[in-house]
Amino acid sequence: MKIRPFEWRDIPALHRYRRRGLFLDSRQLLTRGPVLVPAGAVLTSLASRTGIFTYLCEPGVQKGEPLIGQVTHNGGATFARLAFLAPESGVDAAGLPALFDQMAAEIGERGAFHLLAEVDDQSPAFRALHQAGFAIYARQRIWRLDGAPPEPGGLAPWRACSAGDLVAVRTLYNNLVPGLVQQVEPLPREHLKGMVYYHPDGMHAYVELRYGSAGIWAQPFIHPDVEDLPARLVRLLQMLPGRQARPVYLCVRSYQSWLEPAIEALGAVPGPAQAVMVRHLALPRRAAEPYAMPAMNGTRTEPVARITNKMIDDREVKLLGHDGKSL
Repeated sequence: MKIRPFEWRDIPALHRYRRRGLFLDSRQLLTRGPVLVPAGAVLTSLASRTGIFTYLCEPGVQKGEPLIGQVTHNGGATFARLAFLAPESGVDAAGLPALFDQMAAEIGERGAFHLLAEVDDQSPAFRALHQAGFAIYARQRIWRLDGAPPEPGGLAPWRACSAGDLVAVRTLYNNLVPGLVQQVEPLPREHLKGMVYYHPDGMHAYVELRYGSAGIWAQPFIHPDVEDLPARLVRLLQMLPGRQARPVYLCVRSYQSWLEPAIEALGAVPGPAQAVMVRHLALPRRAAEPYAMPAMNGTRTEPVARITNKMIDDREVKLLGHDGKSL
């Protein structure tokens, strides 16, 4: 078995798999389409700048077709995403865990601590990912909405998110999203992209937006106190900038499932239930925090700090393989 970066000579194999691929990043698939996602393999030679890493696993003396796997990682992000695996039957291949290990090592060196994948929870790929060290940390359903709903009247408008909304968005996110999810998918530190809605007593909704030639991805974070939710959503859709004729894909996580009746009332069509899975690539470790010794004999002591090992960005990095051992 041999695992190496994708090369130009591998393009015929990629073309052969064009209808046999397994997509594991729903946002990328629905905004870019099933053709552009695997086509990113030709940029592997520029991976240090593009963040697109594609590998080919040759079976060698073992029988079977070569595997192609692709992972994407934005520079500075704490997580990366599995984007593409081909052929789809490769989920049963003996070389799949080794392929995942190779991709994990690559993005771990770039500073990623988690590798994410989205998959239908009734598919063979779900079992394969679980055996390769992935675990569920959230569930979601993606709703597709085509066409424009009628515009309601008398509602305060949404507006584009700006740098001044960052603190309010973070507060809303921290109040709505479970801690397990926050550890894996923290909000960006800056450059939020989306729409916000304010109530007189504070921010009530933030919808993250991502645009692509094939569609618009919308992930809502909406407070349960929002009134007239269906009308608010209609207003949001009417105000989406640059929508044109593209479909809108609303990603609803399980902790926001109460939004689904209102989304269904808009005429949106639900997709299958998905498991959002993570494979931890590193063991995060908190930075040292000062603590005070208790007073003795009525004497007040000064705070002191624990002595710790050298940290990298307040974390001690240790890459893990699919079997939980160090790579």
